[in-house]
Amino acid sequence: MNLGAPEIILILVALVLLFGAKKLPDLARGVGRSLRIFKAETSKMTEDDDDKPTVVQATPEPQQAPAPPQQIPAAPVISAEEQARRLEEEAARLRAGAQADKRP
Repeated sequence: MNLGAPEIILILVALVLLFGAKKLPDLARGVGRSLRIFKAETSKMTEDDDDKPTVVQATPEPQQAPAPPQQIPAAPVISAEEQARRLEEEAARLRAGAQADKRP
């Protein structure tokens, strides 16, 4: 999708009409914070996958009775919808905190 100058101007005008000029900076800050949180969470997810150690066995062990497999509790898998909901809640908390800081 390629946006030109007329499309961007039209989008900006629509935003000003919808939210008003006074609320746009707060809206932009909230979106920026949400994106930063989202990026941090997604990078943590990929780092967690990379942290799993790999075991390499150089020589085979002598024949022994196989040990029963150990049950390793799996980390709960969070869906994309749940992550988005959590990010939205965090953004709402951040906005509420920012508004509280502005009050005298």
